[in-house]
Amino acid sequence: MAGALSGIKVLDLSRVLAGPWTGQLLADLGAEVIKVERPGSGDDTRHWSPPSLADGTAAYYLAANRGKQSLTVDITQPAGQQIVRQLATECDVLLENYKVGGLKKYGLDYDSLQQLNPRLVYCSITGFGQDGPYAELPGYDYIVQGMSGLMSITGPADGEPHKVGVAVTDLFTGLYAANAVQAALLSRHHTGVGQYIDMALFDCALAMLSNVNMNWLVGGEVPPRLGNAHPNIVPYQVFKTGGDGHFILACGNDKQFRAVCEVLQLPQLADDARFASNPKRVQHRATLVPLLAEAFMARGRDEWLKLLDAAGVPCGPINTVAEAFADPQIRHRDMALQMTDSKGQNVPQVACPIKMSATPPQYLTPPPALGEHTDALLQHLGYDAVAIAQLRAAGTV
Repeated sequence: MAGALSGIKVLDLSRVLAGPWTGQLLADLGAEVIKVERPGSGDDTRHWSPPSLADGTAAYYLAANRGKQSLTVDITQPAGQQIVRQLATECDVLLENYKVGGLKKYGLDYDSLQQLNPRLVYCSITGFGQDGPYAELPGYDYIVQGMSGLMSITGPADGEPHKVGVAVTDLFTGLYAANAVQAALLSRHHTGVGQYIDMALFDCALAMLSNVNMNWLVGGEVPPRLGNAHPNIVPYQVFKTGGDGHFILACGNDKQFRAVCEVLQLPQLADDARFASNPKRVQHRATLVPLLAEAFMARGRDEWLKLLDAAGVPCGPINTVAEAFADPQIRHRDMALQMTDSKGQNVPQVACPIKMSATPPQYLTPPPALGEHTDALLQHLGYDAVAIAQLRAAGTV
């Protein structure tokens, strides 16, 4: 079965996470993705271990490079630049995350390649975008989490700001970039020409603050750090239970709040004017939450989850990653994959979460070994065995 993006060819010059995440999603959806890497070392994340497979391939690299072909090319050499140009003329999409202007000196920038292939969709991913006072600065997820306001709202209310446990600004940007690429391809279908896409981690991180952004724009007050609490809904947070367990209570309306009070055998709280509506509960958060916290200490976590679930109140456990993979729902949805590489090595993967009835994601090949497809791709471009040997001897590939 052909994938949704079958027939689309992507040249992926990116490394680490945001760009490779984009490329992997496009590959899952059926695109042919060629990953260009430095000879000898490849993508930095190949070596970000432990943990790693038996052959030394880091788990980090395995997270973002499924479904790609690996071509090693030294783009600082004219012969290497020529290889990339040849590929760009037959590709639909190019992904890159070099510093602003970093590819222009090699003749691999959008203006240069667009002359060779007017249909090319060229997507650049940087920390701060192609213009503005920070355009020349390198972009790091951790720093962008801080600059965007995300860390200011993450962590204990009375503690220091925290980053999110994964590089979410990279991942946000990768998802936005994949959407932008597909929109540009659809536009090209109508116009016949490609376009340039400028993606910035800083922009994407700020956009993803969503309702917190709007709280500031509408209310004019700087959003506080609330730990596990919600800025607009109460009670909507983590509670500790007897036996030192914890669970999440996501009480989203007045009916659910009354059900919580009945489960806790505290119906008087639902009748209290201070807590009668969500705006009132938000206003009197400091009074209400300690009362609930004390009541939840009377039973263990699993007991409360069972009682609240039966009462129709949204709630859930706080799983470890191991517990999440063992969850029957995750198992039913086939979110864990096992693939086998060309050496017969087992390669675990996490499935694409997109479910499509006619053109579902495909998992044709695991993340490639460094340069695994170099010879085949060069042969496709017309290089014979002698020419390839010369390129290899010169360190070009």
